[in-house]
Amino acid sequence: MANSSNPAAGVDNTFRRKFDPEEYLQRAREREEKEQAKSKSKSKGPPVERQPLKHRDFEVDLESRLGKTQVITPIAPLSHQAGYFCKVCECVVKDSANYLDHINGKKHQRALGMSMRVERASLEQVQQRFEVLKKRKDSGSFTEQDFDERILKQQQEEEERKRLKREKKKEKKEKSAEEETPELDPDVAAMMGFGGFGTSKK
Repeated sequence: MANSSNPAAGVDNTFRRKFDPEEYLQRAREREEKEQAKSKSKSKGPPVERQPLKHRDFEVDLESRLGKTQVITPIAPLSHQAGYFCKVCECVVKDSANYLDHINGKKHQRALGMSMRVERASLEQVQQRFEVLKKRKDSGSFTEQDFDERILKQQQEEEERKRLKREKKKEKKEKSAEEETPELDPDVAAMMGFGGFGTSKK
């Protein structure tokens, strides 16, 4: 009969790990020392003072390669691969929306030496801006006649573009027709009994 006073008798539980507070305290100290060493190596000097955001002084080119066919090889440099290439960050972005997000984003602006903060305008600057806008509005008052002239000009440019396209197509067609017609000697044609392949209809 088993001893009822000691129910755990005969059970070997020495394999279970005991919690040692001193060991874990030592590990925590070592981890803290490593983190402090890392933070010291990262902060080499005072933080860099960046310029505030500035207005872009160039037009973003999104349409120069639109509709063009390009052969892409895996060994081609980044600037010749499919998509939009950023010279500043040296990366390729696949579509125009993501490219705009990239050039307006934090990483790109930081590479240009700018922070994402806008310079606060003074009262004098705001007043000067209002004056400039007032003068522009007064001098260049936009009339309905100007609008009609612009539409007319656009229509003429569109017609000219279509005309040039038609002419190019016609020239291409004539060239291909000339290349397809075989050169036939007139003497040989006469011996064979026909003058040519043209139709008799007039």
